[in-house]
Amino acid sequence: RPSPEEALQWRDSLEKLLQNPYGLASFRSFLRSEFSEENVEFWVACEDYKKTKSPMKMMEKAKKIYEEFIQTEAPKEVNIDHFTKAVTMKNLVEPSPSSFDMAQKRIFALMEKDSLPRFVRSEFYQELIK
Repeated sequence: RPSPEEALQWRDSLEKLLQNPYGLASFRSFLRSEFSEENVEFWVACEDYKKTKSPMKMMEKAKKIYEEFIQTEAPKEVNIDHFTKAVTMKNLVEPSPSSFDMAQKRIFALMEKDSLPRFVRSEFYQELIK
């Protein structure tokens, strides 16, 4: 469990929150409670994808991420604009570590602007900073 001081830093930094295993788990639980965990799950999937070295593995993971989060009517479709979706699809013709960068940045910004403030006001977070 993080110290209250550590948890307090998360108010101002989604990055610090996501880098902390406990913070990530708390944030995920909170988002799950309001049925909006697809954004953080997409972000985590992209982080994992970027660490992939094997081109074969990368191809597999790219397809899985696309099918799960990007394609229209995907089970956990993330809310990205048409342009970002088009760029991402073009990037997937030849997957590279940066294939999802634009979409991931959009989703990060969305979480920062929307999900993080709600998380900070939640019981989940209030308990952590006591």
